[in-house]
Amino acid sequence: QVQLVESGGGLVQAGGSLRLSCAASGRTFSRYIMGWFRQSPGKERDLVASIRWIGGTPSYGDPVKGRFTISRDNAKSTLYLQMNSLKPEDTAVYYCAARRVGAAQYDSWGQGTQVTVSS
Repeated sequence: QVQLVESGGGLVQAGGSLRLSCAASGRTFSRYIMGWFRQSPGKERDLVASIRWIGGTPSYGDPVKGRFTISRDNAKSTLYLQMNSLKPEDTAVYYCAARRVGAAQYDSWGQGTQVTVSS
């Protein structure tokens, strides 16, 4: 069973940076796609960025392009989200998720980590 544990959230001023981490275990992830999602109160959960565990090109949602970078350390089985030039509208709970290549939906989720950006 896939287990995903996020860390690295917190409070930061607008313009600042944070790096989120997601420790993954329970599977060999070579045929998985990993994603970062976020959800703020009253809004749907949106895909922020995704990347194949092996190879592939990262993809980003329009609101974060040029500011966020998704990456992974295969040796540590850890997924990262580097967030720069943070804005108050980036405030949300951020979730790490995984799905097998070819699967329609993400079916494994972490517990989430809160990111709050003050103006």
